[in-house]
Amino acid sequence: MEVRVLTGAALDAALDDVARLRIAVFRDWPYLYDGSLDYERGYLESYRASAAAVVVGAFDGARLVGAATGTPLEDHAEDFTAPFAQTGLALNQVFYCAESVLLPDFRGQGLGHAFFDAREAHARGLGRSHSVFCSVIRSPDHPMRPADYRPLDSFWRKRGYAPLPGVVARFKWRDLGEAESTEKPLQFWGREL
Repeated sequence: MEVRVLTGAALDAALDDVARLRIAVFRDWPYLYDGSLDYERGYLESYRASAAAVVVGAFDGARLVGAATGTPLEDHAEDFTAPFAQTGLALNQVFYCAESVLLPDFRGQGLGHAFFDAREAHARGLGRSHSVFCSVIRSPDHPMRPADYRPLDSFWRKRGYAPLPGVVARFKWRDLGEAESTEKPLQFWGREL
């Protein structure tokens, strides 16, 4: 297993594989995402357009089995920047740790920490003072919630992250089994770097 930080042309070359990982991993709870490669390519365009974007890839040989992405917050979708208006944080000080997707067979090997370590180091290198990410908010009694589901809250807290009160993004995607996209709330978590 090798973890590599990808920027520029290497990031660009990996985006289709990142798209496939997002489709595969986000099908599971709590995202329930019914994605397509065409949609993913459009969504991931912000990484191609941002000179300061990063993809941290986990490779099993030549195969990308996990990826974590990040951009300066102001380079990401406006749906993600609007909730920060009332925080007092300057957008140009915030780095957005976006996706963190890893195939199930490779979990529990410390890659989640490696993903955060690399993105936080990248953010510091850009002079950012804060790191944030968001997680979808689902009802605890949702019919598709697995009985053995364990949220990642304790992992995130151990890394120094905490929910940012009132900082909730709204983003649309199509859930499994649904015909149309619906808006989902996403709670931002953050920490000082």
